[in-house]
Amino acid sequence: MELHSHLNAEHQTAFEHVIQHLKEKRIRITETRKAVVAYLIESDDHPSAEMIYLDLLPNYPNMSLATVYNNLKVLLEEGFVTELKRANDTTTYYDFMGHEHLNVICEKCGKITDFMDVEIPSLKKEAHEQTGYRITKEVLSIYGICPECQQLKKNSEVTESHFSFRQAL
Repeated sequence: MELHSHLNAEHQTAFEHVIQHLKEKRIRITETRKAVVAYLIESDDHPSAEMIYLDLLPNYPNMSLATVYNNLKVLLEEGFVTELKRANDTTTYYDFMGHEHLNVICEKCGKITDFMDVEIPSLKKEAHEQTGYRITKEVLSIYGICPECQQLKKNSEVTESHFSFRQAL
């Protein structure tokens, strides 16, 4: 397996695991596929397909947006990536699921934060027993209001009450 020198040891291990899995499934390994996998593993953000495309395009000028979507589809089907939706946003964002974490999504600004080092109980068995479904994956996201949006709301409330007080004088 070739070493991607820009990947740290942990990311390199995850990269090799994904590529080996895809090879075992007889999924063709292209340079653009490797680039998309490495990008997702390295990303601290939760990028959209368009963000991935624009960031990789300078190094892969022949790559199309459709290629990015096709690669994301394969990674979704194989369980390495999950889709995230933000409130009031039609864009789909992607998250590499190489480590145990939950996604906490702000309902106001759409910021997505990883909640790390948490024991996530599996609901697969219970869901199967109650419904009879063969459970293929679990996706759990938590929604709330981020600290920055909470502060903005407090600041606007203070400004509004100050303005109302001055008008009453």
